[in-house]
Amino acid sequence: MKRYFIHTFGCQMNVYDSLRMGELLSPLGYRPTPLPEEADLIVLNTCSIREKAEDKLLSALGRYRLLKQARGTRIGIGGCVAQQEKEKLLKKAPFVDFVFGTDAVGKLPDILKELEQTGGRLVETAWEEEAFLKGEGETSRGKASEFVTIMKGCDNFCAYCVVPHTRGREASRPHEEVLEQAQTLLSVGVRELTLLGQNVNSYAGGISFAKLLLRVAQLPGLARLRFTTSHPRDLSPELIDAFRAEPKIAPHIHLPLQSGSDAVLERMRRGYRAEEYMQRLSQLRAARPDIAVTTDVIVGFPGETEADFEKTLELTARAQFDGQFSFMFSARPKTLAALKEDAWGKLSQKVKAQRLERLQRLQKQISAQLFQTQVGQVAEVLVEGKSKQNPGRLHGKTPHNRTVNFEGEARVGELIEVRIERASSSALYGQRLSQGM
Repeated sequence: MKRYFIHTFGCQMNVYDSLRMGELLSPLGYRPTPLPEEADLIVLNTCSIREKAEDKLLSALGRYRLLKQARGTRIGIGGCVAQQEKEKLLKKAPFVDFVFGTDAVGKLPDILKELEQTGGRLVETAWEEEAFLKGEGETSRGKASEFVTIMKGCDNFCAYCVVPHTRGREASRPHEEVLEQAQTLLSVGVRELTLLGQNVNSYAGGISFAKLLLRVAQLPGLARLRFTTSHPRDLSPELIDAFRAEPKIAPHIHLPLQSGSDAVLERMRRGYRAEEYMQRLSQLRAARPDIAVTTDVIVGFPGETEADFEKTLELTARAQFDGQFSFMFSARPKTLAALKEDAWGKLSQKVKAQRLERLQRLQKQISAQLFQTQVGQVAEVLVEGKSKQNPGRLHGKTPHNRTVNFEGEARVGELIEVRIERASSSALYGQRLSQGM
């Protein structure tokens, strides 16, 4: 029996792709192992959204090279860095056997068979517009939550973003396929689904995205429905109405802001102004008053002044985000911001780090205050498994996507009531009530 280990970097899309890789490897006689030291095949499913992600790849390759030398482990690189760098990766890492891009996941069995026959090295990074992998239900049995990819790629070409170059142009999966896979997952016990895409608001698989949400919400066995990621410019009135009309659509949205400065947003090519973002936020909260909102912010974008950054702080305070994923700008290959960084005004690492620390400190205070309001409340929690912080506890998520660590017995996938006893800036802690749901 051969064993494989998949090292997944980055976003939920990569998590989804890694699951599909495992399903494709199974008929070839491979079984998963949690230990790379036991693997006959190691696949690195990479992310290139930030420079640090690529650094992590090179660090991991350094460790896996030793396994190649010791036991002949076959090594492959997939994902966004593979799509971006192609043949260059074979030159940077001569011990790597194959490189395959974001649309070549389905070709993994053929790639391995060719390597068995030729013993050479291989690169497969061609675009495939219809490259959507359906997924098998059995892989998800025993899980409370699962992802369903509904589209890939992006046509927005934001100045900082490498996604159009690594995931290609937008392509949507037919809604019939989405519904079929969703039903398959629910039939094996999954209770919560998250629809995935680089910009789900642009979904064009035969019906609108809002209609797709409403149809998935009607499938038997579904407890909650989520989606990610949304572009503020494309947040339609129809989608906002779906939040109002369908309670199974979870009261949480991830709506990337990126900056509170109109000047920076314009250079970023985001297609909206800060006040337009806040107007959409107000419309969402009018439709679903309890909705939790998380966001992304980039600090230190080329040309960002102290006044620009202060506007981001001000908007963060106004918006009262549940959480914020914030990062220092790093230039990505082929993007407009990389080409214009010097002309627009490159910021020092020191300035970027200082601004990031100030923003994160503010958001931590806001999150802590919001989470503190939950203490004493009873929350509906979808049980996901043992707590990562304390294996003696269990953990799950509220409808608002807040993590709850709790005492008490429960089954994965069960909806239970938990009384919240304390809170941090990123999690809630409590005790299961005696009666489940």
